[in-house]
Order: sequence, then C-alpha cells, then structure tokens
Amino acid sequence: MKFIKWLLLAVVTLFIALALYLTVIFDPNDFKPQIVDAVKKQTGRDLLINQDLSWTFFPAIGISLGDITLSNPQGFEHSTMVSVDGIVAEVALLPLLSKEVDIAQLNLDGLTVNLDTYKDGRSSFDGLTSTKNKQADDAVNEQAPANVQLSRLNIGGIAITNTQINLYDEASGKVQVFSLDELNLGVFSLGQLADLSYKFSASMPDVKLVSEGIGQLTVSEDLKQISLSDFAISNTIKGEGIPNQAMTVDLRTQVTVNTQDQRVALMLERLAIDSITASGKFDIHYGAAVPNVIASLAFDDINLDNLLPKSETAEATEATQATETKQEEPDLTGLKAVNLALDLSIKSIVVNNLTTNNWLMKLVLKEGVLDVKQLSAELYQGTLTSSARLDGRQAVANYRFDSKISGVKVLPLLTDAAEVDLLAGTANFNITGNGQSLISDNIKRNLMAKGQFSVTDGALYGVNIPQMLRDAKAKLSGDLNATSTGEKKTDFTSLTGSFSLAKGVFNNPDLAMASPLIRLGGQGDANIITQALDYKLTTSVVGSLEGQGGNERDALYGVEIPFAITGTMSEPEFKLDTAALFDAKLKQETDKAKDKLKDELLKKLGGF
Repeated sequence: MKFIKWLLLAVVTLFIALALYLTVIFDPNDFKPQIVDAVKKQTGRDLLINQDLSWTFFPAIGISLGDITLSNPQGFEHSTMVSVDGIVAEVALLPLLSKEVDIAQLNLDGLTVNLDTYKDGRSSFDGLTSTKNKQADDAVNEQAPANVQLSRLNIGGIAITNTQINLYDEASGKVQVFSLDELNLGVFSLGQLADLSYKFSASMPDVKLVSEGIGQLTVSEDLKQISLSDFAISNTIKGEGIPNQAMTVDLRTQVTVNTQDQRVALMLERLAIDSITASGKFDIHYGAAVPNVIASLAFDDINLDNLLPKSETAEATEATQATETKQEEPDLTGLKAVNLALDLSIKSIVVNNLTTNNWLMKLVLKEGVLDVKQLSAELYQGTLTSSARLDGRQAVANYRFDSKISGVKVLPLLTDAAEVDLLAGTANFNITGNGQSLISDNIKRNLMAKGQFSVTDGALYGVNIPQMLRDAKAKLSGDLNATSTGEKKTDFTSLTGSFSLAKGVFNNPDLAMASPLIRLGGQGDANIITQALDYKLTTSVVGSLEGQGGNERDALYGVEIPFAITGTMSEPEFKLDTAALFDAKLKQETDKAKDKLKDELLKKLGGF
C-alpha cells in the first residue's frame, strides 16, 4: 500500500511541477511576436492576437486563446479576413508517446471568414499561397508517411459555434453569407459510435437556406472507413426562384466512406421534398478524375402542379415571353463532371392536370453525353416508350429521340393537357427526330422529325361534316335558308396519316378519315411556331346520312367536295367550299344528262 501511495504522490507532484513550469517558467505569450512577424513576412498581412494565451489543466493540459484576427489586403471591402473569438484545445500529453490521442475538449467559437473577390482578379487569398510555400508543402508531403497509424483516438467532445463565411463579389455587388451556428461531436473513440449534430444557414441573393442534422459518426480503428448512421437532415429553402417561394427538403440516410477504395456508399432511406417522397441508393467512386456514380431512385406519387405557381397574370406572361426571347444556351459543361448510371422509377406524375403512371427510366451519363436508354410510362389506358440522347460536349447541344405511343385515349389526354376537346378515339403514334439548341424557340425551328399516326373509333369535335353536307344539299335544292343544327361532331372509324416536321412546320401529306357515311382526305400544314393551320381536303358521301339527318340516297353521293381547315390549333375553323360544290354538282348533272341523251340516241339508232 505504501508503494501505491508513494506512486500517486509522485504523479501528483509531477503534475504540479509541470503546471508550475508551464505557468511560471514557460509562457506561451513569449512566442506571440514571433508568430505575428512570421505571418507578416510570409503574407504581408497583419495577425493580431489580442488576448493572452493561457494554459488549462483540467480535465487535461491544454491551451486557450482568443480575439485573433488576420487582415485582408489593404483597400478590400472587409478589412479583416479571419477573426476568432475563442479557441480551447486540451490534450493528454503522456498518451501521445504511445501514439494515443486523448482530446479532452476542442472548442472553436466565433470564427468569421471574409472572402472578397474583385473584377481585376484580386482576392482574399492573394499572398497566402506562393511557389515557395508550395514547394515546402510538397517536401513535407514527400517525407510524410503514406498512412497515419494511431493506437487510440479519444475525444471528449468537439463544439464549433457561431462560425460565419462571407463571400463578397465585386462584379455582381452581392454578398453571400454561410453560417455554421453549431457543430457538436459527442464523446468519440475509434470504432465506437459518437453523436453528431449541426445547424447551418445560408443567405444568398435569391435563396435562403436553413439546415439541421443529427446522427451518429463512426471512424474505424484503421481510419479507413467513416460511417454516418441514422443521419436525419431537415432543410428549409426560401426564395423567389423556389416553387411557391418556400420548400422543405428532409432526408434520412446512411453513409459509408471507404478512404482506401475511395468509395462512398449512400443509402437514402427517405427523401421528402414537400409532398414528394422517394428512396434510393448511390455508389460513388471518387478516386478517378471524373467520379463514377451508380444510383437508383424510386419516387412515389409526384404532383408537380403543387410546385408550380398557382396563377399567372397577363403581365407575368408577357414578362416570361420577353425573358424567353433573351434566353441563352444552357451551360452543360457540368455533364462532364460526373459519369452516372441511374435507374429511376416513379409511381405517378401529375403536371398541368396531365396524369401518367408507372414511369421507368434507365439513363447513362458519360463524358458529357446523356443517353436515355429506356423510358416507359402508362398514360390514358395506353403506353409510352421512348429513347433519347443529349450531347452536351459542344457549346450548342444536339439531341435525338425515338418515341412511340400505343392505345392512348385521345380525348381525356387533350382535355387534361390543354383543355382542348378537338379529337377523340384510340391513338397510336410514333415519331423519330433530332435537333440542336435547347432554347425553346430554337427547338421549334431546328427540330427535324417524321412519323405516323392512326386514331380509331373516334370523333372530330367542332365540326359536323354530314350536317354541313346536308345544308349544302338543301341549298342545291333551292333552300337557301338552310342552317346547321345539332352537335358539332363528326364520328369516324379511322383517321390515319404520316407527317414530317422541319423549320417549325408540321406537314401531313396523306390525311385520311373514313366512316360509314363519308370519306375525307387530303394534305395540310400546321405551324408550331405561329400555331396556324392550313389544310386542303376533299370529302364525299359514301352512305346514307340517315342517323345524322338523312333519309334517302343522297343527291351528293359520290361528289367530291373541297373542305378546308384554317385558323389556329386552339381555335380551328372548318369550311366547306360550296362554290366548288355547285360546280361539281352541275358537272355531275351535266354528265348524267349527257349519258341519258346518249342512251336515248342509241335506243333510237337500234330501232332501225
């Protein structure tokens, strides 16, 4: 027992002696002028340490300092580049001899960083880095061991509070503010879970962000793996450019970083963007010059209408159109920053009242080229399948696509998408195309496409062609007061055609519509830039108009009647050429009279 007592007494005596030496004989403030002079010599900046450095002895030996500032170059917007209110670092000394690090506490409070950038290229970093410093750093790096080996690392706690970074850009005259209100790490040891939490905010010219997170941190004993478990993050974003000026983004995730393989595995257990929810996973290999990412995401129902402005005034519409005329090509250089393989599924999407279901997409992004290998969805009792490519390697992007629609009900689709009830029936449609430029007006002008369409068992709304023919027949009979009555709708059994699209003009050379009553055929154009329609068609009666007002073999049977469609896509105008109809009917009657006269002559000649 006496040995233990004497041992404890020796340790206490040694500790007291060390404390006396540090406080009485070794004064850290003696080094302040040397530190200040060294910073001035290397950077030309003024370093001020206004508060005396002091020792701490419980629970471990450490040092406390504060009221530190480092100036910006003279004449900058902010005179101070870095300022710190207080730093406390306490480390157990004896464990260091065994490569064991015991940090009782590490606190940093009131760190402020002001980074100014000017039009002429000057910045707050001027003078802080030089070729000489870089060469010295390289020499140190060459001498440093490849791997740091620690027998033990224990941290009683880390607290970083009231940290702020201010970015000033002279060119824009704007200041961006990033604030780490607090970052706390609980009791930490290698291979053990430690509580981690933070609160962060950012204020930018157009967006304000508040983010909070909490989870558990684990660092493996060999320092080769870092894990974040049950990491929950809540974000609030506000700004004029944000849908409805406010958005919440919450996520719960598991993250593992393997520093040896240079790989990050992220399991996204839940992502919520307002009412939109999703889950997924990411596998990121960051060792190469361009990171490689393999990802899968599964979204539930997405209602984009909730993210769009509720209404738009005429003034806002005009402003939007004016903005569109000044659009520039989007910068797609970011497509070269990562190689990505993504599998995406979405339960349903609603946008502008248009509803689609069961989206599946497989895309690959590599070296600036985005390939949509497969895209499929269900819409209005039919299906959509498509593939596409976007090449963003040039300043003006180019693209191509191949799409097919099968079995889609046209009327509810047009009603929901554009509030247009122009056409009904079951549609099949395919189109292939290519173009360049992603500016909306240029897309219309540059898009080159071709395809075919067919609509079966449908109706054309806004016109009743049999009724128009019936009115024309009445006028032929002398009733000049005949007027159209009844629903403006023409039923048909099939509507088919092919088309091409070039320079904003949709050309349809072989439109054909068939029904038990009439036939309609011809060709026309639709200008997708001006929305103008110009169709020249002919129609003829092939059956009785009974059921739509007829009661006998029609006098117009077999007569081809010119029919025109003009106006715009939203307000089409249908017109029957009655003058040509009279000419055609007159010719028909003349031909009948000639045939009758010929028959009578033949009969008379046959009587001799």
